[in-house]
Amino acid sequence: MIAERSPANTWIVDDDSIYVYGLKKLISIKELNTQLSHFVNGEEAICALKKANEDHNLPDVILLDINMPVIDGWEFMHEFAKIKPRTGKKIAVYMVSSSVDLNDIHRAKNISEVSDYLFKPVRINQLKEVFDNV
Repeated sequence: MIAERSPANTWIVDDDSIYVYGLKKLISIKELNTQLSHFVNGEEAICALKKANEDHNLPDVILLDINMPVIDGWEFMHEFAKIKPRTGKKIAVYMVSSSVDLNDIHRAKNISEVSDYLFKPVRINQLKEVFDNV
């Protein structure tokens, strides 16, 4: 008998409510094994990350938009790099953007904490791969 994995704790950090709605619907329809939390900017997510570290309720996966108000994806990654060593947990961060700018892609791929760069809209096969690797 194969034990079923517990749902991945997934954080969506993105200010585009229409995209987030569609992403949540896709995850629900495809019955991907994940529990979702949503943050509209990097500052909300950083605050939640600090609190989650104290509560031992850290995410397994973060789907991070680049362009957001208050704290964008780049600033989030800068803060995340400071917090990550204290978490003691592997957290997969996927930068998700509609930007096809090679500078953005290379910049993201050069951040060691970033697992991959995904283009919006994220395809179902990409999501399955993300959650299969948790």
